Amino acid sequence: MKKQPVPPTETVEVDETRVACDGSGGALGHPKVYLEMGEQDFVECGYCDRRFVLSARATEARERGEAAAH
Repeated sequence: MKKQPVPPTETVEVDETRVACDGSGGALGHPKVYLEMGEQDFVECGYCDRRFVLSARATEARERGEAAAH
């Protein structure tokens, strides 16, 4: 039986390709990590599986070749 992928625990729409994640759980969070999307329009945190997705506006600007958001 093929294992189905588990959906991310939370999806956050962002306007920048570089994001920071600390789990936002206070004492239940994790160390702050910085994540870079690279060529993709999303990135997932390796600690908490939160998915950061580039907003439609930022994706359109990126496709037009405007300055990359950091």
